[in-house]
Amino acid sequence: MDPNKASIFKTYEKPKGYMESNSFATFMIIGPTCFFLGMLFSSFPYDYPLLWTSVETPAAYYDQLETHLRFLHASPPIIPRILHIAISVGFCGFIIKLFKPSESNLLFDGASLVLYVVGVVVYIANIVKGLRIVTLGVYGLGDADELVVGREDSLRVLAASNTILALVLVGVLVLQAGQWYADRKDADEAAKFEKEKEEKKDAKAQKSGGHVTRSASKKKQ
Repeated sequence: MDPNKASIFKTYEKPKGYMESNSFATFMIIGPTCFFLGMLFSSFPYDYPLLWTSVETPAAYYDQLETHLRFLHASPPIIPRILHIAISVGFCGFIIKLFKPSESNLLFDGASLVLYVVGVVVYIANIVKGLRIVTLGVYGLGDADELVVGREDSLRVLAASNTILALVLVGVLVLQAGQWYADRKDADEAAKFEKEKEEKKDAKAQKSGGHVTRSASKKKQ
């Protein structure tokens, strides 16, 4: 199947000045991503004793962590609404950038969108579900064919999900930075090519002008 014939893979040439006009859409992606990374960084002190140290975690720490997570899950409705608005802003940025995409958009923004969706799935399937389990305190419940996860393991899974989500979001930032670098490099190469083309054109014009002058002087003689 020819990718150029499929509408989903069709790319478009972007006009001059496109990078400047598209910078706001990039900001709509980078802003929420950095916002989410800040939220995850604020949770890092709570996740560190569970994942990043060999010292045995005291039992009292799990009680403190549960209290923190229950308080977080019981936040006023305005808090999750702001979070969901920020998620939607990121998706809007991707939609804007992927409307009539160039090859750069299809490669970098497409991969960034995949990572962004993976992050949303991790948030819904692991983090939100984990907060509900902690709030209800129903650890280790499941059917006979389901894997039973205890209290400590459930909290570790929740901490690991925060780490996975952070890595996914860092990947989004790396891809966006890679796109900026690639577009900047292409713009520099195009400007260099145009400059060399103009120089060759001017040199050719000057050379043709010199031949005409010499021919005219011979006729006068």
